[in-house]
Amino acid sequence: GRRRIVRVGAFLILAAAGMIAGGAAIGQAAPADRALIAAAQRGDTAEVGRLLAAGASVKERDDAGRTALLAATQGNHVAVARLLIAAGADVNAQDAIADSPFLLAGASGHLEILKLTLAAGADLASVNRYGGTALIPAAHYGHVETVRTLLATKIAVDHVNRLGWTALLEAIILGDGGAAHTEIVRLLVAHGAKLQLA
Repeated sequence: GRRRIVRVGAFLILAAAGMIAGGAAIGQAAPADRALIAAAQRGDTAEVGRLLAAGASVKERDDAGRTALLAATQGNHVAVARLLIAAGADVNAQDAIADSPFLLAGASGHLEILKLTLAAGADLASVNRYGGTALIPAAHYGHVETVRTLLATKIAVDHVNRLGWTALLEAIILGDGGAAHTEIVRLLVAHGAKLQLA
């Protein structure tokens, strides 16, 4: 009886220690992985290459949930993004505020990174924190070539976000009425955007 209780107690202590150790690894990147995220954020292609060759993981995240690829996307560091994607970085990995490399590239008009994410299997149905696809903020912010590139895919033209807005609605109402937004409206309508949703 007593020996069995001691064994069970020892097992539970070891199991708890294992769970704590395992939990520490999740969300807490090793120094090399943190260095990779920092180098990606700086756009330091040589350092990113060195760290990848040394075994740093493209899957690790910082405290905000960002991967190295998302950090590179934020700075529009195309060469770094290319290296990370070639190393297997997930173009759909979302951070704590639901940004992914694909979604952020679309919203920011980072066209070259957007094209890299599309070639690497971007999830066209993925949504940002507002429930919008990459097309909606691209239209809102007047990124004509980004909108044109996204419309060449199977992205949903009439997707409605949580605020009740479509790409067409954002381009018309939130746009400045200038040449970029006018062209975006033309592109959306030419691709079948429903006018009655606007």
